[in-house]
Order: sequence, then structure tokens, then C-alpha cells
Amino acid sequence: MTFLAIDAQKNLFTLQKSQLQFEQTLVMSRTNYITKQMGLRAEQLPEDQDPDDDPAYIALQQEESYLETRQDSLDSQITLLENEISSIKNLVTNNIKSSCTLNLIGS
Repeated sequence: MTFLAIDAQKNLFTLQKSQLQFEQTLVMSRTNYITKQMGLRAEQLPEDQDPDDDPAYIALQQEESYLETRQDSLDSQITLLENEISSIKNLVTNNIKSSCTLNLIGS
């Protein structure tokens, strides 16, 4: 029964990882959109105006920065979950091997 509980935990981590990967895709898409908007905004400004002085451009930069930070956070969370999933797989494999060995010895 322990194997089932451990496998259920692995499945939960796998589901969480999938949700984070979906969010990661959304964040990457939003970041690409913001980057394009920044380029368009920079093109719309008069030639003598620095984009870094434009409030709309600055707001886009801030959102892009936030999204990049969120992306880094998601990457870290996904890596942690991947490590946990790998550990659980190893635990299950080792427990199955031990159980089989004990069964062979006991037979």
C-alpha cells in the first residue's frame, strides 16, 4: 500500500508541474506580446524622444520585468518538482527491488 501512496504523491507532483508549465507558457506568451508592444511604442515616439522618458514605455518595461521575474520563479518551481518526482521514482524503484528480494529470500 505504501507504493500506492508514494505513486499518488508522484502523480500530484506531476500534475502540479503540468500546471506550472502551462502558466509558464502563458507568461512567455505575455512577455513576447509586451516586448512587441515596447517596440511599437518606441517606433511611435518622436525621433528626439527617448523611450525611457515615456510613461507608457516605462509601464511596459516594468511589466516585462515582472514577467521575467515570474518566469524565473516558475523555472525554479518546475525544477524542484522535477527533482521531487525523480526522487520519488527512485524511492519506488528501490522499494520494489527490496520487496522482490525479500520475497525471493522468503520463498
